[in-house]
Amino acid sequence: MKRIPLSLLGIFLFPPASFAHGPTPQKAKESITVNASVDTVWNAVKQFDAISAWHPDVKASLGDGKHESGGTRTITLQNDGQLVEELDYYNDRQHEYSYRLKTENVKAFPASSYSIELQVKPGDNAGHSVVTLKSRYYRGDTGNTPPENLNDEAAVKAMTQFFKNGLAGLKQKLEQ
Repeated sequence: MKRIPLSLLGIFLFPPASFAHGPTPQKAKESITVNASVDTVWNAVKQFDAISAWHPDVKASLGDGKHESGGTRTITLQNDGQLVEELDYYNDRQHEYSYRLKTENVKAFPASSYSIELQVKPGDNAGHSVVTLKSRYYRGDTGNTPPENLNDEAAVKAMTQFFKNGLAGLKQKLEQ
């Protein structure tokens, strides 16, 4: 019978921390059909730093007015937490842009990082548009045992609700 050295036995009984699994990226995607033309919808959402004009979860938004990679905005949520976001891509002709969280604030929103794409396309019926928000993100605490308020479930719930509330707010604003 072969003997296993104690140093190897320890690896099997007490695996090193390097074998621990970190967080898995989460994804969210929500769409809504709006009874308005693509141009009308795009005009409502294209101003990156004016999200507070249509998103009910955003109390205030302030930005540098740039519609290009590197443009920034600071949004103040209804809970008074602030998030700083930065544009990665902006295409006026294609009616889309993407941005990411620049400065983490898990007290305001339970995600440590995220990237979000917003796109407006023609709907199935004339005069209708489809607005889609999609994101890839990580929970607020990327350690192996996050607290409930910063785990995957909390991040998924927050991002999904943020998307749904924003799209519903946009629809309501444009269809009044």
